[in-house]
Amino acid sequence: MPGRTEPSTASDAHQHTPSVRELAAAASLFSLLADPTRLHLVWLLTRGESDVTALAAACGAARPAVSQHLAKLRLAELVQARKDGRHVVYALTDGHLRRLLVEAISHANHQVTGEPWHD
Repeated sequence: MPGRTEPSTASDAHQHTPSVRELAAAASLFSLLADPTRLHLVWLLTRGESDVTALAAACGAARPAVSQHLAKLRLAELVQARKDGRHVVYALTDGHLRRLLVEAISHANHQVTGEPWHD
């Protein structure tokens, strides 16, 4: 398109000054992830898809609480659900969220362990 500079690589596609709407969406995302149980559920889903029963067992939360957290994450389109027989299986919607969680937990690991910071 004339007058528009295309990014030189795929990774450059997201290197821009965020708009007010993008900042609000990011703040909403961080707000949803501020709950430790919800964060744990999303972390578990970075490992692969899972159903409510397995997620509840893995995070040590009651099944109804896990269902409520997953409903909020679905409403925010952070996780998706599909039927697998009698079970509903949950998965993350995209790799951005997976990478964000891995980086957040890695950052927390440095804070907790005192391991030196790095890029």
